[in-house]
Amino acid sequence: MIKTLINWSDAYSIGHEEVDKQHQVLVELINKLYDAFLSAKAYDVVSEILDEMIDYTQYHFGFEHEIFEKYSYPDYEEHKTVHESFVMKTIEFKQKIAAGEKTVTYDIMIFLRDWLIEHIQGEDTKYVAYFKEQEIDEFL
Repeated sequence: MIKTLINWSDAYSIGHEEVDKQHQVLVELINKLYDAFLSAKAYDVVSEILDEMIDYTQYHFGFEHEIFEKYSYPDYEEHKTVHESFVMKTIEFKQKIAAGEKTVTYDIMIFLRDWLIEHIQGEDTKYVAYFKEQEIDEFL
């Protein structure tokens, strides 16, 4: 059984079924790294997990961006910039791993956890509130 760093709960749900499912995939990736960390195998899998994280976040962010464009979300560019800086930070971590920095796995795990939780509960709740205010059915 995989040990978890993040236990998905309603506190992380934004109320959009597809976005919540995508967020849960990100949680699973972070938990996969955490489980490996506890087994002293994080360095062996971290590069692969970062690749998965980069690929999946690009898919997920693209999904959100389509929603932002569809409904003319006014903070779209700001939110997109936050997404881009996440990808850049993840690539930085990947470069550190490629350079042999084994001790960075803990920092990666904590960064991913904190970023995802803060992003969902901060940035993502902003767009949900806006869409509800605009009475967009997809978010009611």
